[in-house]
Amino acid sequence: MKSLGSIRRAFAPWNDPGAKPYIHFDRVTKKFGDFTAVNDLSLAIYEREFFALLGASGCGKSTLLRMLAGFEEPTSGRIMLDGQDLAGIPPYRRPVNMMFQSYALFPHMSVEKNIAFGLKQEGMPKADVEKRVTEMLKLVKLEPFAKRKPHQLSGGQRQRVALARSVAKRPKVLLLDEPLGALDKKLREETQFELMDLQQELGLTFVVVTHDQEEAMTMADRIAIMDKGQVMQVATPAEVYEAPASRFVAGFVGNVNMFEGKVAERSGNSARITGGTGAEITVENAGEAVKDTEVSFAIRPEKIRISSKRPADAINALQGEVYDIAYLGDMTVYHVRLDDGQMVRAATMNATRVADDPLTWDDRAWISFRPDAGVVLTR
Repeated sequence: MKSLGSIRRAFAPWNDPGAKPYIHFDRVTKKFGDFTAVNDLSLAIYEREFFALLGASGCGKSTLLRMLAGFEEPTSGRIMLDGQDLAGIPPYRRPVNMMFQSYALFPHMSVEKNIAFGLKQEGMPKADVEKRVTEMLKLVKLEPFAKRKPHQLSGGQRQRVALARSVAKRPKVLLLDEPLGALDKKLREETQFELMDLQQELGLTFVVVTHDQEEAMTMADRIAIMDKGQVMQVATPAEVYEAPASRFVAGFVGNVNMFEGKVAERSGNSARITGGTGAEITVENAGEAVKDTEVSFAIRPEKIRISSKRPADAINALQGEVYDIAYLGDMTVYHVRLDDGQMVRAATMNATRVADDPLTWDDRAWISFRPDAGVVLTR
């Protein structure tokens, strides 16, 4: 069986029927007055997994995290951690720690004292505290900054102090609420890989809340995409991107083109889809589509080829006019208005410094794609 996308690590307990979830949300509902923030949600997270809750503001992802931390109680349903029902257990007695976007560092304390604070509160012997703090400083590469105060550090360094303080107590689960939101783009990208490496080195279970798709795709083993208090799909980053379960997921994660039409013919896993203007598309990933039903064909921009002439080997080819062009350095994005009026986005990698088939505004152009380049969506 071929894999969708690259495999980051050989870790997939969710595919093992005998594996037991480490964290289990069992039909959890959370209401604030008349507003339902989380609606009858069930979700399984496994030990040592880097799990992301991804969604727009107000979708319920932070509420889910706060219930796991103990800052909120479910209106109904159960939350289990390592086989234990967390109902009634206060936050400070739960084997979890939470790292906030603001970092919440003590401004009057040095880096080492910030890291040591929680350990001292638990009554750990002084020698053990010093040893643990030294380990944490080395882990996050902040040994030279141990005596500095938070205001003397960069944003990325403060983020690492907060992270060291969060894992110093050796929690079973680390909860991260928009942990990289305060960092600039380049530093955020660097820190994503640092977090991944740190999670695997520590062997902890990480649950991160984010609205940043790229952040979730980069760091997580699996992603739960949420909308209006419900989980729309749980899958690996590659599966979410290449095989979205619905129009909502396809549109929320990355850029996508949607072709609407009716299934004119179905044979095995292939189908022929006819649009309202008579344009036809042949697809190999027809999924659950049934003949004579309305469907959407979703295809990512990088799966579409653009050229001035119709490719001789093209099974699916549609003609239009170049409406907009964005040169992004590593790739060029074309917006092509098809002859039926639909706007299509095509992305081409700039593998060479000179374009073989240069196109500019208002040029006539062909877009083409393979039958297996996209997926048919019925919901």
